[in-house]
Amino acid sequence: MPYDFERIVNRRGTASLKWDVEEQELPMWVADMDFQTAPEIMAAIRERADHGIFGYTVVPDAWYKAIQDWWKKRHGFLIEKEWLLFSTGVVPAISSIVRKMTTAGENIVIQTPVYNVFFNSIRNNGRNVLESRLRWDNGQYRIDFEDLEEKFKNPQTTMMILCNPHNPIGKIWDRETLERVGELAYKHHVLVLSDEIHCDLTDPGHEYIPFASVSEMCRKNSITCIAPTKTFNLAGLQTAAVAVPDENLRHKVNRGLNTDEVAEPNVFAITAAVAAFTKGEAWLEELRSYLKANKDYVREYLALEIPEITAVPSDATYLLWLDCRKLIGDSTMLCRFIRSDSGLYLSDGKDYGNGQSHLRMNVACPREQLREGMARLKKSVAAYGAWAAGQC
Repeated sequence: MPYDFERIVNRRGTASLKWDVEEQELPMWVADMDFQTAPEIMAAIRERADHGIFGYTVVPDAWYKAIQDWWKKRHGFLIEKEWLLFSTGVVPAISSIVRKMTTAGENIVIQTPVYNVFFNSIRNNGRNVLESRLRWDNGQYRIDFEDLEEKFKNPQTTMMILCNPHNPIGKIWDRETLERVGELAYKHHVLVLSDEIHCDLTDPGHEYIPFASVSEMCRKNSITCIAPTKTFNLAGLQTAAVAVPDENLRHKVNRGLNTDEVAEPNVFAITAAVAAFTKGEAWLEELRSYLKANKDYVREYLALEIPEITAVPSDATYLLWLDCRKLIGDSTMLCRFIRSDSGLYLSDGKDYGNGQSHLRMNVACPREQLREGMARLKKSVAAYGAWAAGQC
């Protein structure tokens, strides 16, 4: 059936984090979509709501099977039932795993620019952020393996948080790259925590590779966080899973999730996840095509109307990493100016580490809304040069 991604849904006044902005502002920052979720998921939630009793909820076999079948069919990876643990979200799981699997004062490696909340999950728990910066090489980001191994060699380094696919650059890591990461981590006794929440949001014709599927070393030395929330716009329902193939690691992760009280589902979390993974595939296929067209529209618009900005090549996520190095000033100054000038609210690249002179744009919205966002960006960029020069 055809799905309507052109419909604009008014989210103001709904306690939306994204849309809790001034009336004249257009938010294109935080990573949630301005599309209603799949009708099949809404129908399942309504049916559960009609029952009218919302008591304590367990994790049924249907939840495990839905995840297993989805990963086997779409990603060619067999996840064993016993590997899976429920969590109320990927971020709560990451923070819990950091606390349980590392010790205060130890180093955790992240590859910047990367999802800004990783910094919080590390620092807020008394661990040290150790950046291994991605290299900009011949028009794309690559891992600096020499630097990565130097960081791994530090005896205080005990964990790496991998982003696969990588937010904010939209990079799908290939099998050879993931295998090399796994080999180095195993060699230096560094546990890999892989955030794969964006894995289903790849461009048509492109598929991601689960880190744990790459090799025996990757499987035994990794913990993977997955969820339907980014893919189906369900973040507010707080539903995710943690896959831990190794039995000893799994026991510790399970203890941590339960100790931190993030292992019990709310009454709609299971219903929504099962519906997403069993009935949401057709909706997702149309979404992927629509998002790809949105990204192409932005690239073409930038080339024609705002040549000072280019979008970094990407094959995944609905987030575009905008290279603004041809403009005067840094990303914080530019981001603030754009918001004050035209009301367009983007994310500051500095928040992601190694992101000076970059902005992150969320293009998961109806095309009409995207056109408005690009028109606002054009207006602000035209005014920015003279304004920034005046600040010197």
